[in-house]
Amino acid sequence: MSTGSLERTDLEGRDPQRELETTPEVSSFTSTVPHRRAPMRGRDGRFIGAPGTRPEQRGEEDLPADRYLERELSWLQFNERVLQLAIDATVPLLERARFLAIFSSNLDEYFMVRVAGLKRRIATGLAIRTAAGLEPRDLLERIARVAHELMAQHAVVFQHEVRPALEAEGITIVRWDDLDEQEREPLHYFFADRVFPVLTPLAVDPAHPFPYISGLSLNLAVLLQSPKTGNEHFARLKVPPNLPRFIRINDPETEAGAVVKRFVPLEEVIASHLDQLFPGMDVLEHFSFRVTRNEDVEVEEDDAENLLTALEKELTRRRFGPPIRLEVEEDMDPKVLDMLSRELQISDREIYRLPTPLDLTGLWILTDVDRSDLEYPKFFPRTHPDFAPTESAQASDLLAAVRTKDVLVQHPYHSFSTSVQAFIEQAADDPHVLAIKQTLYRTSGDSPIIDALIDAAEAGKQVLAIVEIKARFDEVNNISWARKLEEAGVHVVYGVVGLKTHAKLCLVVREEPEGLVRYCHIGTGNYNPKTARTYEDFGLFTCDPQVGDDLSRLFNQLSGFAPRSRFKRLLVAPRSVRTGLIELIEEEVALHRKRGKGDPPGRIAFKANSIVDEEIIDALYRASMAGVRVDVWVRGICALRPGVEGLSENIRVRSVLGRFLEHSRVFWFDHGGDPQVYIGSADLMHRNLDRRVEALVRITDQGHLSELAELFDLAFDDRTSRWDLCADGRWVRHHQDDAGAPLTDPQAALIERHDKRRRKARRR
Repeated sequence: MSTGSLERTDLEGRDPQRELETTPEVSSFTSTVPHRRAPMRGRDGRFIGAPGTRPEQRGEEDLPADRYLERELSWLQFNERVLQLAIDATVPLLERARFLAIFSSNLDEYFMVRVAGLKRRIATGLAIRTAAGLEPRDLLERIARVAHELMAQHAVVFQHEVRPALEAEGITIVRWDDLDEQEREPLHYFFADRVFPVLTPLAVDPAHPFPYISGLSLNLAVLLQSPKTGNEHFARLKVPPNLPRFIRINDPETEAGAVVKRFVPLEEVIASHLDQLFPGMDVLEHFSFRVTRNEDVEVEEDDAENLLTALEKELTRRRFGPPIRLEVEEDMDPKVLDMLSRELQISDREIYRLPTPLDLTGLWILTDVDRSDLEYPKFFPRTHPDFAPTESAQASDLLAAVRTKDVLVQHPYHSFSTSVQAFIEQAADDPHVLAIKQTLYRTSGDSPIIDALIDAAEAGKQVLAIVEIKARFDEVNNISWARKLEEAGVHVVYGVVGLKTHAKLCLVVREEPEGLVRYCHIGTGNYNPKTARTYEDFGLFTCDPQVGDDLSRLFNQLSGFAPRSRFKRLLVAPRSVRTGLIELIEEEVALHRKRGKGDPPGRIAFKANSIVDEEIIDALYRASMAGVRVDVWVRGICALRPGVEGLSENIRVRSVLGRFLEHSRVFWFDHGGDPQVYIGSADLMHRNLDRRVEALVRITDQGHLSELAELFDLAFDDRTSRWDLCADGRWVRHHQDDAGAPLTDPQAALIERHDKRRRKARRR
């Protein structure tokens, strides 16, 4: 696809030449209604994806009403795939425990955000029938039913499969009653020194109202009796979240000399000392429980209001979100459960009865046990061959390498620290660098990226940081280091009103003998050194003048007033990612129709975390109906229904899960033998395409295109381990061949493939 049609399109999706005489100047690219999609003209002159377009213009009259899968249930299916990895006995044991913890953490966030949002919309009367045709209350019922089944299965997998397997390897979670007095003694001291001082027992009686139960906190419900009056009383005790979830016990040796690593749940240690917390009372019973609350943040933005202050206020309110889930141990006294549900205003559907211990996110601590034989083989990211120093004693000059040619890195196979981090640090230290502009969505609190930007500002360079302080669940951290950047002299901009800045961009401006040169990095993942070790992502380094010009214009839009920006190698949301991808899909269809019978069919291949957007899904359906092969590689949610005769029989949908989190977004179009390929930050979801600033960059280097083609070939090879999505919405796992031999692990194959390339480059 040539860039002609994209060059003339600004972020508002308009043709500036056509509107030059009639459109008044506007203050920013979000001056129109921010959540409404503006139309974009395709090459044939019609509008693509325009609001209010007639069905016959979009081709929707030929598409069945049940063509979408339910997105919320699709997410639960994704978490079920995570659970299947915990079930798989061929997965190393500590990794299985880690997948159990990931399942719990994922589900916590799902309830806090997705379920809470659905309940909120129902309560306010704003909920509507879903694209898949479900009424809101029916959807809530189905979510609860599936969630109950999954949480029960999760508990069974831990209690009857992973826990016994851990015990067989000398890693045990024991109850207090299983310990002898000698083993309990150090725990008595631990309780007295570390736990007792921070506990706050809260009684419930006419003088003490039912206490507030914070979200995701583990609690003990304690039944007490007065020896004098015989009256029963209730008290709540919060298990301190700043202490380890499982307490390590002194490790004895077995007869064979092996060390047994044992842990006791913190709530068991507390429960065994309740008499010290309620002296003069008889402790009758105690039960553990956990509440999940609506913890999504909603900030009403206003041009006149300081966005940072508004968010800080909302984070204070977050703690008091309404309860949406109550987890209780399965044998809890009915009287206690009745009181909890009544006081928390929780329905029976929202109560989850589970075996103890509750909150298996705490299993992360077990995975820190030093047992490499129970983990995936050790893996260390490698320096990309183009960034490797020519001599081991010398540091690599990344700017010089990028000046020579574009470099495409894939994390974690390629080291983040010797690529992205080193690129920014080198730019900060280079006296010829005049300016650094950077977007920051999520990063670690002690990030060297932040330190490098501060160093650059203190060295007198112009430094701009577009900080997205509304990044979900990272708001507090982002506010903290945004303040730190401001204090160091960095120009900090808190995104754009009405939009989240999710694009991953860095622009370095350097003075060189021939003039100013712009070095660019555009990635699919966050500037976070910690997650880059486990998240799979791509990043493009280039000093191509077109990309440099595009980034300059985009940063000007984000930090100031530049509504007339045009882009050459970028697609930018909220205005041109959806429309640009749809235009590329339709061009693929047109080129396919022009081909002869002996020519290979057109092909589209997408890799994304989620695909939900109905307009793009419908465009892919039309491509399939025209005979174009469509391959979709999705990690999480997929609302597209593949394999339906007459609709999507040419569409395949696959998912890959493993030791790394598949996180990159890649969009491939064969385009008649001249591949048009984009990578970037945008998933195919409404929030990404309509309510976020996202950027996709076109890949032009033939070597990079070959690398991405090999990646798709690997994922869609039937000898590769994966899950396939069926027409009825079921995901089917394929990890063994007909003879029972394991299929190829694509992530292990990529480790080997990148190592081979590295060794080959070193021999040159």
